[in-house]
Amino acid sequence: MKYSPNKIERKWQKYWESRKIYEPNLQDPKGKGKFYNLMMFPYPSAEGLHVGNMYAFVGADIYGRFKRMQGYDVFEPIGLDGFGIHSENFAFKIGKHPIDHAKTSEKNFYRQLRSIGNSFAWNEKLETYDPDYYKWTQWIFVQMFKNGLAYRKKASVNWCPSCLTVLADEQVFAGECERCGTKVIKKELEQWFFKITKYAEKLLSNISKIDWSERVKTAQINWIGKSEGAIIYFEISKYRNFEISVFTTRPDTIYGATYLVLSPEHELLQKLREDIKNWSEVNAYIKTATQKSEINRIAEGKEKTGIELKGIKAVNPVNKEEIPIWVADYVLGSYGTGAIMAVPAHDERDAEFAKKFNLPISDAPLADKDEVIKKAGGKREIQYHLRDWLISRQRYWGPPIPMIYCKKCSWQPVPENELPVLLPKIKNFRPTGTDKSPLALVDKFYKTKCSICGGGAKRETDVSDTFLDSAWYYLRYPSVKDKKNPWNPGLTKKWLPVDMYIGGAEHSVLHLLYARFLAMVFKDLGVIDFEEPFSKFRVHGLLIKNGAKMSKSRGNVVNPDEYVKKYGADALRMYLMFLGPFEQGGDFRSTGIAGITRFLNRVWNFISKLEEPQEPNKEAEKILNKYIKEIGGDIENMKFNTGVSGLMKLLNELEDKWLTAKQYGTFLKLLAPFAPHIAEELWQEVLGNKKSIHLESWPEYDEALLAEEMVQLVIQVNGRVRDTIEVKKGLSEEDIKKIILDRDNVKKYITGTIKKVIYIQDRIINLVV
Repeated sequence: MKYSPNKIERKWQKYWESRKIYEPNLQDPKGKGKFYNLMMFPYPSAEGLHVGNMYAFVGADIYGRFKRMQGYDVFEPIGLDGFGIHSENFAFKIGKHPIDHAKTSEKNFYRQLRSIGNSFAWNEKLETYDPDYYKWTQWIFVQMFKNGLAYRKKASVNWCPSCLTVLADEQVFAGECERCGTKVIKKELEQWFFKITKYAEKLLSNISKIDWSERVKTAQINWIGKSEGAIIYFEISKYRNFEISVFTTRPDTIYGATYLVLSPEHELLQKLREDIKNWSEVNAYIKTATQKSEINRIAEGKEKTGIELKGIKAVNPVNKEEIPIWVADYVLGSYGTGAIMAVPAHDERDAEFAKKFNLPISDAPLADKDEVIKKAGGKREIQYHLRDWLISRQRYWGPPIPMIYCKKCSWQPVPENELPVLLPKIKNFRPTGTDKSPLALVDKFYKTKCSICGGGAKRETDVSDTFLDSAWYYLRYPSVKDKKNPWNPGLTKKWLPVDMYIGGAEHSVLHLLYARFLAMVFKDLGVIDFEEPFSKFRVHGLLIKNGAKMSKSRGNVVNPDEYVKKYGADALRMYLMFLGPFEQGGDFRSTGIAGITRFLNRVWNFISKLEEPQEPNKEAEKILNKYIKEIGGDIENMKFNTGVSGLMKLLNELEDKWLTAKQYGTFLKLLAPFAPHIAEELWQEVLGNKKSIHLESWPEYDEALLAEEMVQLVIQVNGRVRDTIEVKKGLSEEDIKKIILDRDNVKKYITGTIKKVIYIQDRIINLVV
């Protein structure tokens, strides 16, 4: 019978789902206990999944299937991160309302997710735009406000002129909007913030306790940006009631401070405007500088600009020397105190500025830090680069922020029994381009009553950042059926935290940092009993095509549908995993999948090598034993590419041998995580098993058989091959030397003393004489 992947794959996908093969026992995890296996859920912004998404999901699924076969009750849920600017903009593009597009998109995405053969627990799916979900997103906002962790203030914020909304600092890369690449500008707006800075130290100190990919941990350490130093106060000459506070990590360099620099946002500039003789020039500079985002100012900082504040001087507190004060945009208002003491002899940026404007560079000696802080009347201080999380978005497609403003009673949360605040379906849903969202134009939405005094009040018309939706979704999955709680306390205690989480490194200081922050808050509020949401996190790599990262903006995305239809999901799964190390990604080439297809056809035709006798083939047993260990180790370490390679080698070594049904079944079990459909077909239809192969146990290997395995060892003298020998695998250098030094082909080439031995275990030994 010919191998027909489409026919068997649809059959087994229906079988698995109808029989709930991948549904865990949420109330009482069986086997070795729970294993919560999670991948970052997709945001349905366009036509559907591309193979880059599938790459991440398949890798996570292989790991989950392996854990299930190891005896764990695996929970592998899926959902859609459907709110937000990406989905909204695509709805604009195709001329559909976001609510209508979400229904179409949901159907298509779930169809594709089913087609790739992952072991999803479909009974627990969720969508962030479902009122049953965002009711609890709004509940979280209310708890943050009630506990002093959500506040509203007027601030200079990042504004994307293309997306027409504010962006958090973490959503700006190299001065550009992370979504559309437009240069970000600054705007003064009233916004809602979450106090993530309150948790800066815990977010930092906990990093050493979690088993995460190192590059993500490093990114978070750098973003939190802890600096230990001191606050030093510089008086302003002739104005003893004014002083400039400076945060410095190098108080020992203060004798070399030759000028001060204020950020364009520094509040002292306006207070001293009457005394600054060149105010009109300074004011013009301030207006130009504050229009740029701080990230843009950093990016453009190589070309230093600035203006001296003529008419005023600062006094160095340790030597009482008067030094000039400048305003320059390379100093940022949101970092430190918004002012620096410039020490050009010890700081590259200061030196560049000093050279450009002919300012003095002092080679004054370093001083003792404690003596400086005491003499200057300063104080020790720790500061962080991290800034509070900007939550407000002036868009339509998101959860309305559940707050009400009453002139008499001020800001108050919507009563919890009135949640969710439903997002109405409105005709004019496009962004206004102002500091108001489209909901601000809908009287029926924003006009309400104050829950305190009963008078007229207005609802908040901004929606919350989509990263709030995804910062807690892992908590909801086990509890999607619970109508009374955001997460069921009993189920949460049994299933959380997540055991393995897989996702992209681009979320290192966005989603991952926010999720950690909220978990810490929830722990402090007593609603969960852990403070790190993901015990283990691994980064997946990115696929490239035509030399560039696969993305919709570059037009180089690949729809998996055509490959699933032509070759089958199993072939595409194995090809994607074979591209390269999972944490690095690889280059997608359409021609490459043909080799995997040939391999699966060979697997299909391998059934002719079954034999009736129950006595196992000893040589086949040794081969299987070796690959049970190797392929299991590859999956555990997420080396899926070498796992696929191992399966190919295994087939090569077994193909000319007759196997018992048990040995053949072992081969299928090793294949099952990678190619679940063909493994299931052969397991049930050829071997006649009634239970799914994916509920079987992972094969065990015999250490004694591994020790018996022989390898060919190459023997070199001074780098030239002189002999080969078959030896037991795993022998030490000393054991090998005892064996080879008496061999005639080796002895005749050793004409002097052996100075060095280079031994690569099980492969080669080189004697240097």
